[in-house]
Amino acid sequence: MSPSAVRDFRGAMVGRADKGLMISTGTFTREARAEAQRDGAPPLDLIDGDELVQRLKELRLGIKVTNRTVEEIEVDKNWFLSL
Repeated sequence: MSPSAVRDFRGAMVGRADKGLMISTGTFTREARAEAQRDGAPPLDLIDGDELVQRLKELRLGIKVTNRTVEEIEVDKNWFLSL
């Protein structure tokens, strides 16, 4: 997400909120993150897709987490060659 989207969101907040929260299923650019924390402007917290998934997982909101153990097996060719 771009810095212009952050500025537009902040503009929509003016007079309505002291702080904002933007959630995206994608990612925020470095410039967008800098804009969200710009001095003199109401601060915005940004949550991108990866962080959103982690929070949903931690809180078990709308998802089911199943832990699985994976066993990796590799043939030891040297053992067979030594027979």
